[in-house]
Amino acid sequence: MKLEALRIPAPLRGFDAGGSGGAYLFDVTLAGGTVGSIVPSTQQREARGTLLSALVEAHAHIDKNYTVQDVGAAQGNLFAAIDRMNRHRDSWTGASLRLRMERALNDAWRSGTRALRTHLDWVQAEPPAALAVFEALREEWRGRVELQFVSLTPLDLFADLAAGERIAREVKRAGGTLGAFVYRNDGIVHKLGRVFDLAQQHGLGLDFHVDEGLDAEAGGLRSIAQLVRARDFRHGVVCGHCCSLSVQDDAVAGETLALCAGAGLHLVALPTTNLYLQGAWDRTPVPRGITRIREAAARGLRASLATDNVQDAFYPYGSYDLLETFGLGVQVAHLAPASDWLDAVTVSPAKALGLAWDGRIAPGCPADLLVLAATDEHELIGPRGRQRTVIRAGRTIEH
Repeated sequence: MKLEALRIPAPLRGFDAGGSGGAYLFDVTLAGGTVGSIVPSTQQREARGTLLSALVEAHAHIDKNYTVQDVGAAQGNLFAAIDRMNRHRDSWTGASLRLRMERALNDAWRSGTRALRTHLDWVQAEPPAALAVFEALREEWRGRVELQFVSLTPLDLFADLAAGERIAREVKRAGGTLGAFVYRNDGIVHKLGRVFDLAQQHGLGLDFHVDEGLDAEAGGLRSIAQLVRARDFRHGVVCGHCCSLSVQDDAVAGETLALCAGAGLHLVALPTTNLYLQGAWDRTPVPRGITRIREAAARGLRASLATDNVQDAFYPYGSYDLLETFGLGVQVAHLAPASDWLDAVTVSPAKALGLAWDGRIAPGCPADLLVLAATDEHELIGPRGRQRTVIRAGRTIEH
């Protein structure tokens, strides 16, 4: 298969375009399941589209999606949403979980996603019913969508040493990542230290929901960065949300981001859910709730954009189309030019998830690609930016 006259955004280029004589359009030949060659297009005047590597979803919740019809939308109230989902979770069965989780994966697959990390609600020492369903689906979807999971546990539960140990052992057995919901907890440093202890003992990576609110005093992100450096922790740490960073004083936020950069953290911004939940609902909200993506990038931290919730109490709308999430992120965080930020749904999350391929397009890389109809920067956010051809292992799949 030959793909002709395509733009390849600079953040996704794994080849030296400097030796292309100023070419900005490329012809790409696929050789079986890999990219065979990339050469300057014979014509440089009219692009036929934009080439991306397949998308990577860094933060989702496929166990609780598609439940809003049952639980209702908790308009702007994070803890009301948590409470509603806690009550609804008692009705979850293997069959109902599989139905919702398969629907999410099919949506992601058709949209061009090659890897997805989901958080699974894990609110007590015993593993949740969703874990067994996830493990079965991970095998069934192997070769289409690479699946990872994170145990989403209230940080306070780790004060119970036996519960924390049991969770960590089971996460290790199932090949997952250890996680926690961290926001204004009493004794936060001590409890986070316990999570780090467990991760080090069991060789687990960490993925936190952290500072998911607009309290300027919330300092979970700073504490995590300090612990990574103090412990010389090297198993990888991802921090999602980080909303409080957006309302902190510039100097304070800058110091925290410097700590994050020094600790090698990966940040994940969740524009849909955070725009919906953060800020007062009795007037047009002024705080946007999205973390400081641009300031992080200025310090070398290229954040990911991810889906988070889909049609549940936390966010009653949405889908698993990462290009829609990207478009919203571009607008709300003023990410311009948009093409310079396409690594937020490709390269950055691939690195955060530790994938074998970082998503940069080069000869020899997997032929897991998307061709967007958008022919320039200004068509990326709009109908042509959402119109795509999905190629997996060198073959076009039906969208």
